[in-house]
Amino acid sequence: MITVSIQYFAILREQRGATREQVTTTASTPAELYEELRLKYRFTLPVDRVRAAVNGDFVASDLALKGGEDIVFIPPVAGG
Repeated sequence: MITVSIQYFAILREQRGATREQVTTTASTPAELYEELRLKYRFTLPVDRVRAAVNGDFVASDLALKGGEDIVFIPPVAGG
């Protein structure tokens, strides 16, 4: 198991009811972690609609997590 810090934006923040949290997980990638959280918190966005940033950099969804990372899940946003 690893522990990571997670930050949520936009609809994910609304659905989670929190801006950030620390979680202990068995997930080994951002995609696995998001799927775990999606089921736990009933997020409506599927994993393929969310981008992940780890320690400030956008990453592939299959990046290996080591623990201790700061992870931000970013949903699609509309701009004008």
